[in-house]
Amino acid sequence: MKRILVPTDFSEQAENALKIAAKIAKTYGGELYIIHSMEMPLHLATSSDTGSLPDSLFYVKLAERRFSELRDKEYLQGITVHETIGRNEIYEDIEDACKKNKINLIVMGSNGASGFKEMFVGSNTEKVVRTSDTPVLVIKNNDPEFDIKDFVFASDFSKSGRAAFKKSQKFARKIGAKTHLLFVNTPANFKTSTQAYKQMNDFIKGMDLADHTLNIHNDTSVEKGILNFTNHINAQLIGMGTHGRKGISHFFNGSISEDLVNHAKMPIITFKI
Repeated sequence: MKRILVPTDFSEQAENALKIAAKIAKTYGGELYIIHSMEMPLHLATSSDTGSLPDSLFYVKLAERRFSELRDKEYLQGITVHETIGRNEIYEDIEDACKKNKINLIVMGSNGASGFKEMFVGSNTEKVVRTSDTPVLVIKNNDPEFDIKDFVFASDFSKSGRAAFKKSQKFARKIGAKTHLLFVNTPANFKTSTQAYKQMNDFIKGMDLADHTLNIHNDTSVEKGILNFTNHINAQLIGMGTHGRKGISHFFNGSISEDLVNHAKMPIITFKI
């Protein structure tokens, strides 16, 4: 966690994420890369008319002023901070920044999306979770302490998820958290306890795990099961793998990790499968 990327639109939610990213950077001697993707009006972003240049410069100057205000924040003092203004879609700017700067972790703020907006538009954070090869930590509230003692990692424990889980264990060790592996049993995909525990034990076989427990929780849906179990044990963080589905497949199949990003009240961290 030496190079941490924090996308910002200079909102309260983005600053909540920046505070936690700053704490992580201070703890592990990391650097922050703060990126703002300019959301210029469409006619400015696509126009070839040089007459629009003063208008586009206005948005650049506005972003630079807001970056200047951020630099004065007390919680950023003593941290090396790099600033970038992107001009593409946010997930494209983030992907480019991750490759260019060899980013280890993305920290983003979100207040979620719901209803019509969630189905047809989604949040910027959800788009990043779906497309990023870099782990994404999503912050929902102002919690600058970020003291994670219990970390729930939910999975179907298929072999395809092992790489994501290994990444989660590196993260858990770094922050000193106990991992609670979770299998959610639902009526549509029921397994006996014997079957579920066998699948979980086969999944972790040969891994050098951090402090952990194995857990089975019965509920009406996987998403509800994850949230209810996490609340039951008072865990502070949920982790999952994400498949990165796109297009029509994403629309019809959805993604539990993306749903949690929108609906959970606590931090979520996702790892690309």
